[in-house]
Parts: sequence; C-alpha cells; structure tokens
Amino acid sequence: MSEFWLISAPGDKVNLQALERMNTVTSKANLSSNNKFLIPDLKVGTLDALVGLSDELGKLDSFAESVIKKIAQYIGEVMEDSKDKVQENLLANGVDLISYLTRFEWDMAKYPIKQPLKNISEALAKQITQIETDLKSRTAAYNNIKGNLQSLERKTVGNLLTRTLADIVHKEDFVLNSEYLITLLVVVPKSNYAQWQKTYESLSDMVVPRSTKMIAEDAEGGLFTVTLFRKVMDDFKAKARENRFMVREFYFDEKELKCEKEEIMKLASDKKQQYGPLLRWLKVNFSEAFVAWIHVKALRVFVESVLRYGLPVNFQAMLLQPSKKSVKRLRDVLNAVFKHLDEVAAASIMDVCVHMDIPGLQLSNQEYYPYVYFKIDLSLLDYS
Repeated sequence: MSEFWLISAPGDKVNLQALERMNTVTSKANLSSNNKFLIPDLKVGTLDALVGLSDELGKLDSFAESVIKKIAQYIGEVMEDSKDKVQENLLANGVDLISYLTRFEWDMAKYPIKQPLKNISEALAKQITQIETDLKSRTAAYNNIKGNLQSLERKTVGNLLTRTLADIVHKEDFVLNSEYLITLLVVVPKSNYAQWQKTYESLSDMVVPRSTKMIAEDAEGGLFTVTLFRKVMDDFKAKARENRFMVREFYFDEKELKCEKEEIMKLASDKKQQYGPLLRWLKVNFSEAFVAWIHVKALRVFVESVLRYGLPVNFQAMLLQPSKKSVKRLRDVLNAVFKHLDEVAAASIMDVCVHMDIPGLQLSNQEYYPYVYFKIDLSLLDYS
C-alpha cells in the first residue's frame, strides 16, 4: 500500500497550465503517478456555513479513518489462521483500494448532490457511526466466545500438574463409590519412575498393592494412579510430597468431565458458525466505510477549494501517488509550481501556519500549502 496526496488548484487557464507543468515534471522525473479526481458540482450554500463545515469534516475524516483501521485490524484478528489473505479481503466496491481511489466516482445514489453539503456530511457521519456501533456489538459477541474457548483450551496445554485431565482420565482408572477406598492421581518426574514403583506401597499404611498404573506422560513426567484407604489419604499425600511425588487434587466426576468436553465442543462450534457471517459483515462494512471516507475527503477538497479560491466554484482536483523516496522532491516541485497561489506561504512553507486566521485554512494538525492538500494514507491498512 501507499500514501496518496489529494490536491486542488483553481480551474482557470493559468492554473490548468500549472497543473500540466506539474504532470510533465513529476512523470518525467518519476516523482509520482497522477490522476484527475472528479468531484461533482455540489451546492455551496453560504461561506459562513462552509467555514463551520470545514471543521466538522476534519473531525469526521479522522473518525472515519479510525473506524476503517479498526475493521481492517479485526479482519486480521478473525482471519488468524490465514493472515496472508487479509489484504485481498480489503476491497472497496469490489475492487482493490488503489483502483477505487484512482478511478473515484461520486456515488449519486447514496449521496445526492442536490441536497445541501451539511446534509451530505450528516448522512456520512450517521453511516460511519452506525458501522462503528455495529462493529462493537458484533466483535464483543465473537470475542466473548473466542475468549471463553481460549480459556478452556489453555487448560488442555501445560504440564500434568496444571492442565485439565478431562481428556486423559477414564472411569475405569478409578475405584468409585467405595466407602473405604479412593484412587489418587500422582505426578512423578521421569527421573523418579523407578523410585515410585519401589516405594509407593510403603509411603503409608493401607496402600493397595500393585494398584499403580501410568495413564499419561509428558516431557517432564508421568501421571500415575494409586489406590488406598481413605483414612490414610492425608498421610500418603504428605509422604509423597517429601519424595517429590505430587498428588493432583482431582476427584473423578463423570458429569463434570462430560460438561467440560461438551462446553469446548459447543464454543468451537459457535465460533465456527459465527466466523463466516462475521467475516462477510466485516468485508461489506469495510467497503462501505472506506467508500464513505473517500467521499468525506472529496467533500473536504470541495469545501476548502471554495474557501481558498472563492466563487464561482472552479477548481481541478488531482490525486497524486508519490514515488518512494521522492516525497520531499515532489513537495518542492508542487510548492514551486503553485507558489503564485500564495507567495507568502510558499516563501515560508516551513513556518507554523495553524494560528493564522485565513478562510479555508485546514486547521488542527493539517499542513498548510499554497494549494489545497489532504493526505490519504493507505499504509495504515497494509497487511501484505
């Protein structure tokens, strides 16, 4: 992905010639690839309303960008097993983002141009806000299932001292429903297997002879059963600890173990069932949000161009994709070509201009140049 510069200059003969000069210089020196960015004839309204709208659009621009980033990041999280395919799912109106940008066409059906600019801005804000609201609720539901599943799955990993035993033990490994006897589970380090076999019967009185059996093993040791009388259980545990044999606090409950297995299976099934619809929703609404964002950019260019260049509306917007390592050179060319638009700003382009009371000046952290300028940074969505 890359960053793009959306600029505009007045549409009179002198400035159209300046745009041609810019195109010639930038293409010859391979500084950027340039495309016309077509913005329809929108209803201007009053200049006072435009000044207020300029500030609102700046905030809406940042908000829309943040929503797009959230959706893209969440697509990456949902596609956890195939992150290399995330980029191909980030489309706008069915095409890749760069193609959509370079061939931008205003959507007349969604955003009719005969209505006031404020109405278009409010419709865009409402649409993006609704997408963010839906995103929060959908991701919360999916994260809840995913979190619960991961929590249960974490119990199936780790060593025999800490992991769940639901998928290891069986009913026949235990003496059950006995008033006097109980079967314990003991974790024995690998280096102590021989010692266990020699000594477990004598760790306390009333241990059932030849009652031990290894039912599971990992890299560190084995899980052994041993059967003994209930009344010597505490004494056996203490003696076992002294010999580095760790008794697991585990009592066989068939219903509980069955519930644990079924819960994992249910959560895994729920996650799988939600995956497809959620991914489809994310893809559709990423496209919707991205398209809305670029329309916000187009609105900003229109408003700033009218405020900067005056009435009647007459400007030409261009989309530039700077070549890598040519950003500074391209900026110098643009400043030189369009310095006549604002000699003061061009002469001291590095000065801080945000405090100047100039109609149409992009506020906040937006840089000021002699021409209208907005950046579209697609590198924020780069998952390739």
